[in-house]
Amino acid sequence: MSIYAKLAELERQGKAFAVATVIRAQGSVPRHNGSKMVVFGDGRIEGTIGGGDMESRVIRESLAAIADGKTRILSYAFRDIQKGDVGVCGGEVEVYVEPVKPRSKILIVGGGHVGKAVAHLAGWLGFRVVVSDDRPEFARPEAVPDADEHIECKLSELPERTSIDGNTYVLLTTRGVPVDLEGLPELLSTPAAYIGVIGSRRRWEVCIEKLRASGVSDEDVARIVSPMGLELNAETPEEIAVSILAEIVMLQRAGTGERMRHARDTSEK
Repeated sequence: MSIYAKLAELERQGKAFAVATVIRAQGSVPRHNGSKMVVFGDGRIEGTIGGGDMESRVIRESLAAIADGKTRILSYAFRDIQKGDVGVCGGEVEVYVEPVKPRSKILIVGGGHVGKAVAHLAGWLGFRVVVSDDRPEFARPEAVPDADEHIECKLSELPERTSIDGNTYVLLTTRGVPVDLEGLPELLSTPAAYIGVIGSRRRWEVCIEKLRASGVSDEDVARIVSPMGLELNAETPEEIAVSILAEIVMLQRAGTGERMRHARDTSEK
């Protein structure tokens, strides 16, 4: 597999990684301009930019770049190891390190009408889309073709079937309170950025009452958003999807959700 194919595969899988590229090579050096190395989040590599001490240093810098999201240009000399150089070949190298963070994940629980509409819009917005349902017919590509991944399982098993981290937005577009109750405690044990539940005020009040009765703390209950979305008076699945994802984008971009229309100066004549 070429390194470019590997990069595309990593992006599809939603993995964090960094790409280290030799952008300037002068004199006698191990590798020349354009040489690339992929550094995975666990420190593994694919490809090489020359090996030895220089490569080890670049790997450490790449892991730091993955952590802080900042690019780096690293300069190394191959002259005098006693002075901290990486070799004695006599040349110089500059390496550009670019971290690639995974796309934010939209994890949709429930592949019905609303879930399908959310998957379509979320994919168009650039999210990685995962759809889960305990019903086989709703957890297949034929049912939700716009999802990147389909998982057939109970809601309580979901954290074991897919990674849920601080870059994951969990949207429960389920068919009722029993499904929500069966898995919400497990979801609350994850560091998900957002856990939302669709439905009416009455549905949510019943859900809260039963969650508390089962021992879920008020602090955990407060993490759950219900109903999801911005107030658009939405009715159709597609309109509801716009409402839900408008809230997610607002949270990601630190928006306010207010109208952006400029106020008119009525004093002008």
